[in-house]
Amino acid sequence: MDLDLTRVNKELRNETPEKIIEWAVSVSKRPILTTNFGPYEAAILHACVKCQPDITVVWCDSGYNTDETYRHADELIARLKLNISVYLPLKSAAHRNAVLGSIPDVDDPGHPEFTEEVKLEPFRRAMVEHKTDLWLNNVRKGQTEFRDSLDIASKSSEGILKVSPFFYWADEELSKYLDRNHLPNETNYFDPTKVLQHRECGLHTG
Repeated sequence: MDLDLTRVNKELRNETPEKIIEWAVSVSKRPILTTNFGPYEAAILHACVKCQPDITVVWCDSGYNTDETYRHADELIARLKLNISVYLPLKSAAHRNAVLGSIPDVDDPGHPEFTEEVKLEPFRRAMVEHKTDLWLNNVRKGQTEFRDSLDIASKSSEGILKVSPFFYWADEELSKYLDRNHLPNETNYFDPTKVLQHRECGLHTG
């Protein structure tokens, strides 16, 4: 997909998330939306399904989500009638815990391997199997230093178009979106590969 991203981002900067999604799917043949069912994810799920009801929604479930996150996921999958595609690690959380013990700390030499097994490998598998040319996600400015260097539209290292419709939205704006559309939020989310809020796991840096 040959696009002038500087021009595209300038044109999209003042558009609504809905308009950004409409543009993105219009230039794509095989779009996917990734979600972790964490905080404010209901907003992008709702907006994307409103634009394209059958859009493929990819969830790379590490197996270490909280009970609340699993219940939240089930509620949104049913309520929004999501065309969900779940990708799991090749080893279950129970298997890993039995053999290797608890989740390795971010400073543990084994943490990169853990991240590879529970998040990065399932994600790459999803991208290959769906042969996607558009990756919609809920990355936002201010989340991490790396994400501050991005924009609404960017390219992955594989050349896939990445679009973040809510990139410039603050938490307060997303809360209002959820309220307007009577959507639930999930605040008890835990990512075992990041642990720290402003730490990247490698999914978006590749």
